[in-house]
Amino acid sequence: MFTKAERKKAKLRLALCGPSGSGKTYSALLLAQGLAPGGKIALIDTENGSGELYADMTDYDTATLRAPFTPDRYIGLVRGAEQAGYDVLIIDSLSHAWAGDGGILDMHDKATAASKTGNSFTAWREVTPQHNALVETLLSADLHVIVTMRTKTAYDLVDDGGKKRPVKIGLAPVQRDGMEYEFTVVLDLSVDGHVATATKDRTRLFDGKHFIPKPETGAYLREWLDKGKDARVESQRLLDSLKSKVDAINEVPVLNKWWRANGAEVELLIPEDRESLKNHCASRKGAILKAPLGDQAGAKRKGNGQAELPH
Repeated sequence: MFTKAERKKAKLRLALCGPSGSGKTYSALLLAQGLAPGGKIALIDTENGSGELYADMTDYDTATLRAPFTPDRYIGLVRGAEQAGYDVLIIDSLSHAWAGDGGILDMHDKATAASKTGNSFTAWREVTPQHNALVETLLSADLHVIVTMRTKTAYDLVDDGGKKRPVKIGLAPVQRDGMEYEFTVVLDLSVDGHVATATKDRTRLFDGKHFIPKPETGAYLREWLDKGKDARVESQRLLDSLKSKVDAINEVPVLNKWWRANGAEVELLIPEDRESLKNHCASRKGAILKAPLGDQAGAKRKGNGQAELPH
């Protein structure tokens, strides 16, 4: 079932990529200030306490994550930040979840060594779902998420007053191939001047621009993110409508048929509202089954009277 495309309010998913010394942590904190002025900022620090070096910039809380850098440990901290009501979460860095001690590559090597055949392809089947779970957690978290990712480092020669000098440049991020496409915005940072260039930008705010990230950049992003319908408000409105329709049903078979016929609308609800509707349907089914047979208008129950929903 197709529905009209509409912009909805959203939470930012932004990646800052660059080699060591490109200002990823510093830039992340500047952006966070603009994204949530006066709000709560949390930072997951995998860099041995370096996340606290910028405590003079703004108020933020840190959680130190040491090896093993398994996806489950990242997921636990992301969910903890969400439940604690933080407005922005900075993950510094996400590269450890891939290439760090206990990260995905390490898990893959151990799974390969443990297998009878030593088949590395089969080992990917074991560890890929865990990485996918981390990505899904990042995308579904109800707060702005900024991640930093190290890039593989190379050097290029540039002209400097008629002489050649080596300049450190970043290449691909240290993460799974294509990971950058999961984000709303991906900014590559240079070592010289910490200049940002958008390599992916769904907002279209930074097309063709080279800039130094500032709190104003975060505010600019916040304005764009807020220009849309509030997904929670829209979901609540739809939930109320669907519950009213369920309350008008007095037969279990009709309730089953209604659920099947309205699956597309149910999918439009945010997860917690979808669960609320399932519980409401189950409660309504119970009320129908407890009612005197005469009140069910001669309903013909399916099998032992169990509705097909919710599961």
